[in-house]
Amino acid sequence: MHVPCGDCPIRYRAVCASCEAPELDRLDATKYYRRYEAGQVVALAGERVDFVASVVQGVAGLSQTMEDGRTQMVGLLLPSDFLGRPGRATSAYTVTALSDLTLCCFRRMPFEELLRSTPRIATRLLDMTLDDLDAAREWLLLLGRKSAREKIASFIAFLARREAGLHQTRPEGRVRIDLPLTRETMADYLGLTLETVSRQISALKRDGVITLEGNRRVTVPDFHRLVLESGDDSDGGLPA
Repeated sequence: MHVPCGDCPIRYRAVCASCEAPELDRLDATKYYRRYEAGQVVALAGERVDFVASVVQGVAGLSQTMEDGRTQMVGLLLPSDFLGRPGRATSAYTVTALSDLTLCCFRRMPFEELLRSTPRIATRLLDMTLDDLDAAREWLLLLGRKSAREKIASFIAFLARREAGLHQTRPEGRVRIDLPLTRETMADYLGLTLETVSRQISALKRDGVITLEGNRRVTVPDFHRLVLESGDDSDGGLPA
C-alpha cells in the first residue's frame, strides 16, 4: 500500500494538512505504512520508538498502568491523529490497536529535520497539540460532571464531528457513523460499566435519539437533538 499524499483520506486533517506540493513530495518520499490487528500493541510505555505517525484507518488507545497493576485508558487516536512526540525518543503511553489499524509512519530523525525546515508542518503540529489539550480538558469535564447518558451522547457526537471533519464538513441533520470501539472499550474509555453503556445506548434508541444497525452502525436522525442530550450547546462537545 502506498497512497499518494494528495489522495490520502486524512489529507485535510493530518499533520500535512497545510503542506504545499513540494513539501508533500518530501513527505511522500519518506513515509511508509504499518498495519496492526485489533489488540496488537504498537508501543509500550517507556519503550523507544523510532517513528512518528498519523492514523490513517482504525483506532488506537493510549493507556497507563499504575503501580498496583491497574490500567487506565487516557486517550484515543482516531484517523488523522498524530502518534509520537518529536524530541522524545520513548513512548509516554502504551499504545494499543483497538481495531485494525493503519499508520502512515515517518522515521523520527528525518521528521524532526523536516519540522525545522518546514514551518507549515511545525505550525500544523502545534495546532493539533493545542486541539489535543482542549480535548483533554473536555474529557475531564465529561468524566467528572456528566451523567452516563450525557457521556454516551457526547461520545457519539464527538465521533460524528470527527468523521465530518475528514470531509471538511460539519455534522447536521441526519448523521450515520460506525462506532470504532466495542461497548466494553467504550465503557473503559468513558469510566462506565459495560452494563451501563448498554443500558444507556438502549435508552437513547428507545427515545428516538439514535437507531442501531447491528452493534456498530449508529444513525442519528437529528444531530442537534443528540447534542442537546450530551449536555452541550450547539458548538460544544469534544473538539473536532
